[in-house]
Amino acid sequence: MWSGPRNISTAMMRAWANRPDTFVIDEPFYAFYLKATGKKHPGADEVIATGKTDWRKVVAQLTGPIPSGKRIFFQKQMTHHLLPEVDREWLADVTNCFLVRDPREVIVSYIKKQSHPTLEDLGFMQQAEIFDWVRAHRRVTPPVIDARDVLENPRRILRLLCDAVGVEFCKPMLSWPPGLRETDGIWAKYWYGEVEGSTSFEPYRPRRDEVLKHLLEIEKRCRECYDRLYAYRLR
Repeated sequence: MWSGPRNISTAMMRAWANRPDTFVIDEPFYAFYLKATGKKHPGADEVIATGKTDWRKVVAQLTGPIPSGKRIFFQKQMTHHLLPEVDREWLADVTNCFLVRDPREVIVSYIKKQSHPTLEDLGFMQQAEIFDWVRAHRRVTPPVIDARDVLENPRRILRLLCDAVGVEFCKPMLSWPPGLRETDGIWAKYWYGEVEGSTSFEPYRPRRDEVLKHLLEIEKRCRECYDRLYAYRLR
């Protein structure tokens, strides 16, 4: 599942992890991305030291046997982690789906952590590029779900998503125990404060904040990509 930052991707990972037939992995390209870009994210040195920094080894893990004898391998991915030098051919060996969120809401949330994001930091352009690659090479339109739709009606959207990827909907996806997980990335202590206390998808709450003036052009570019994928969303 390809998402950008400041979405509901970790809650979505919780939903899939609560299925008895599913193993989840959390942002497997993150260590590679941090080492390659030199980005100074919280705990970056620790992430690099404990993760895989060779993208080829990450791909081998993602396309190899499913851990723990499970039937489904849910891979929570950040679109901006898939840097241009990573070969895209492996995407043909997995089922790709896309989680989108309104750019204004993403930016308003993001600047609480980092005040001057670049266009590349927000992942919308990369998400569109991956979507286009999958459409062109798999000759199918991959499933797209929107964060607001999920929060407003999680049962319906999760059921539609399960149907789209060819698995049965499972009621335990709708709620889960609070707390962190062994499968959470080592960066969870910096980023997962809200989801740590969650037990389900939180109801949708509109954000009234406005995008700061210096980020308006970035928001515009992000929205072009968002609107294109939004048109394909399951609803």
